[in-house]
Amino acid sequence: MLTSITQFFSRVAKSPDIMRKLGITAVILLVFRIVAHIPAAGIDRGSLQALFQGSPLLSMLDMFSGGTLANFSIMALGLGPYINASIIFQLLTFVVPSLEELSKEGEFGRERINQYTRFLTVPLASLQAFGMYTLLKGQGVIGSIPPLSLLALVLTMTAGTIFAVWLGELITEYGISNGISFLIFAGIVARLPVTLGQSISIINPQDLLKVAMFLVLAVVIMGLIVFMNEATRQIPINYARRARGGAGSSSYLPLRLNQAGVIPIIFALSLVLLPSLVSQYLAGVGNPNIALLATKLATSFNPQSFVYNVVYFLLVFGFTYFYTAIVFNPEKIAENLQKNGGFIPGIRPGSQTTKYVSHVLNRITLVGAAFLGLIAILPSFFQNTIGVANLAIGGTGILIVVSVVLEITRELEAKLVMGRYEGLLR
Repeated sequence: MLTSITQFFSRVAKSPDIMRKLGITAVILLVFRIVAHIPAAGIDRGSLQALFQGSPLLSMLDMFSGGTLANFSIMALGLGPYINASIIFQLLTFVVPSLEELSKEGEFGRERINQYTRFLTVPLASLQAFGMYTLLKGQGVIGSIPPLSLLALVLTMTAGTIFAVWLGELITEYGISNGISFLIFAGIVARLPVTLGQSISIINPQDLLKVAMFLVLAVVIMGLIVFMNEATRQIPINYARRARGGAGSSSYLPLRLNQAGVIPIIFALSLVLLPSLVSQYLAGVGNPNIALLATKLATSFNPQSFVYNVVYFLLVFGFTYFYTAIVFNPEKIAENLQKNGGFIPGIRPGSQTTKYVSHVLNRITLVGAAFLGLIAILPSFFQNTIGVANLAIGGTGILIVVSVVLEITRELEAKLVMGRYEGLLR
């Protein structure tokens, strides 16, 4: 295994195109990390750090933002508004006929929807920036500021989000892998040492056995994630065209158990944390009834509560089916097979092939979605069982990190194969 890994990196190093993409990605990532440490003005750093240390929810949000939230940098909002805008438009494509038609127009349609998503990101980021200011003001982290200064703060944080989105799109176009997922992955990796350091500092000697149990569990989870991400259901394909010697050709249509990758986790996490954020905002309202409602909401959607984990599981499960339906179109697969003279043995071309592929896809997605949902909530479950604080935060982070690493590896392998074929054609 070590030899194959060494050979893989050796082939990557010998590919000028891949090295150029890796270099561009590294430069963009460096710019992202530098800008992420530029602080916004008017914040009491000591009170802000105390607030984050006392709130598991805010600590989780800080880890997924790469530490920008605890520092309250100009990128404190991270990519959250853009992800929320993406969710809104992907839902609208199933409701608004014009958007549904636009989504079927190939690259042009996708680019137009991406443009609409960027436009929606601006007001969402502005509202979230104002909500963040109101939340911090209610916690005494920031004082009252003049309207002009407040406007400047909101505009600065909105610009930080748009800049982060732009950097992510640059990585997607000129670098390696999906830029948005990669920046979230980079933020988690950058924040993991701080999270682990905080966890180690509060661990008692009698908790060492529990920590060992958690580490073993983390290794098992990583192995299961790799296994499920690489698992495929191969549907045999025959081609009616004759090859030399009169023999027909055949191949396979591979269907991955997890077609959606890490996107359902990111979407679900951005939604399941909203009630807790709303409760923290309402807690500062003077009305006692509203404050009581905020307390109940915060208790129900605590990261270790039953309601939180059930909602989290259902959101991951639903988004896995939803995103699989977007990225994989059985009707288009059946149409392409028919055009190229391909067919599934025992299945008629056309609508019967579409139904068969959809049936198989639904069955394997059921397994993939259930597994992804269970993996998402298992860290919280074992934190409650083992009783070691802060370690469950790394569980969801491991899920995203491993999935993104696998996506990057697959993309590098695809580029290596593409480069080999191009070399043979020259």
